[in-house]
Amino acid sequence: MSSLGMEGTEEAQTPAGDPLALPWDRFSSWLHCICVVGFDLELGQTVEALYPPHAKLTDKEKTSICYLSFPDSNSGCLGDTQFCFRFRQSSGRKSSLHCVLDHMDRDSPVYLKKDPSCFYGYVYFRQVRDKTLKRGYFQKSLVLISKLPYINFFHTVVKQIAPEYFERSDPCLEAACSEIDRWPPPAPGKTLHLPIMGLVIKVRIPTRHDKPGTTQLVDMTPQGDAQISVSLPTIHEVDLFRCFSPVFFHIQLLWELVLLGEPLVVMAPSPSQSSETVLALVGCISPLKYCSDFRPYFTIHDAEFKEYTTRTQAPPSVIFGVTNPFFAKTLQHWPHIIRIGDVKLAGDVPKQVKVKKLKTLKTLDSKPGVYSSYKPYLNKDEEIIKQLQKGIQQKRPSEAQNAILRRHFLELTQSFIIPLERYVASLMPLLKSISAWKSPPQLKPFSQEEFMKTLEKTGPQLTSRLKGDWIGLYRHFLRSPNFDGWFRTRRKEMMQKLEALQLEALCNEDLLIWVQKHTEVESVDLVLKLKNKLALAQKEQLPVSADTLQKLQGQVDTIIQELPDDLQDILLKTTSS
Repeated sequence: MSSLGMEGTEEAQTPAGDPLALPWDRFSSWLHCICVVGFDLELGQTVEALYPPHAKLTDKEKTSICYLSFPDSNSGCLGDTQFCFRFRQSSGRKSSLHCVLDHMDRDSPVYLKKDPSCFYGYVYFRQVRDKTLKRGYFQKSLVLISKLPYINFFHTVVKQIAPEYFERSDPCLEAACSEIDRWPPPAPGKTLHLPIMGLVIKVRIPTRHDKPGTTQLVDMTPQGDAQISVSLPTIHEVDLFRCFSPVFFHIQLLWELVLLGEPLVVMAPSPSQSSETVLALVGCISPLKYCSDFRPYFTIHDAEFKEYTTRTQAPPSVIFGVTNPFFAKTLQHWPHIIRIGDVKLAGDVPKQVKVKKLKTLKTLDSKPGVYSSYKPYLNKDEEIIKQLQKGIQQKRPSEAQNAILRRHFLELTQSFIIPLERYVASLMPLLKSISAWKSPPQLKPFSQEEFMKTLEKTGPQLTSRLKGDWIGLYRHFLRSPNFDGWFRTRRKEMMQKLEALQLEALCNEDLLIWVQKHTEVESVDLVLKLKNKLALAQKEQLPVSADTLQKLQGQVDTIIQELPDDLQDILLKTTSS
């Protein structure tokens, strides 16, 4: 595979160095394609170029990309603008994951896995005056389309490619694609050095085994290594403090709304602010994954516009960001709206503002703030507000403010989720109930009332100073899509653990003695069952050691050799097929 530049790091290498890598395999592990979207006076926004040329997008997907790649006309984005969007892929599209990439995805944190149903678009839009053009403006977007939510990383990549492309056109884009196709795949736990258009980006891909809240990129660059142009401390996180600074008196309320999967709209002056704020909201409950739909930038042309704005049913569990004033009227029935104004100077101390009633929100020109009638379950944490205000007054660096706020959200989420983790762990059967000769035992069912009883002694009060109605918050959370998604994941992990424990129990048995005491039919049945279990262990990446699998495979081979020749032939054929 790829050459190792230093322990734990990989550098780009030609695909020829990897006998398994076909042309565009490595590109596909990072991106689906790169689009160039321009403005045609007769046709409007159109996809002018698509790289690599064989990349496939349906007409519906192209239409979504076209509308989402340009800011609304009212945004008045002159110059260069970067933002992110997310849209549904067309139904029936086949997954392009290879086995190797599938394996890597399993080692990713739950919130960084490839999105099975949506694409992300990372946009670099340029609008400048140009008298030579009939419209008087040069308007074009370069868009990276990917399944990966590596927000910070792809913004850095597109910022490097787009300005060069706008100056030099197609050959430059071909060169960029060629470079990306020489990158090692995004394997969790690896620190990568990725060259792009004269820049070398150093970044570490997180793994699900990382301790939450730690910056995993350790500076291992030897002195004098002038190759590294930029080291990214995070591949996916946005600056929480910058995003929440217009509404940071309400961070407690916003955290609850996101945790509970409440319908939430962000109204902002530009797609950059709308997309960053939506991504900050989704990320504020990390390491818990936000399991509902979210759209960092949403337009009236979106395929889901009617579905999400209808008044005939309750608003769905979704967070989206908008810039078009039309939404101020269309979404008046939505229960929670965040209005972001123009970004103020970092030294400005925001004034304390109460949560406003929804009826006062008439237009997009309404004052910035949070419009909701929601009453938080928990009391406001005055300490974090004071700490951040003090930081503003003392001109504390934005990175430090961001770290303080991120740690606050992390500790709050962990205090909330640890009691649930502890209770769910108790649903596992006892180790002594696992037998090599019986199907793995079932998990005990989740009981809301049993869980609530555990909170008195082992609730969030052990790790959080916040007071309030924690019980009410849990009851509401247990009805939310975020709980459903979290519990499904945990349940699957525990079922896989039970399968793995049974494999280990089988491995510790002397299967040859068992075979000698049973009939040929029973022995063949055992071989077939063991082969199915071994295949499942490989396919599902069960948490079982390679030594255990190897030992069990050895036992299967030994059993087959003890059987008559005709049965051996049949079993060996089923092994090779």
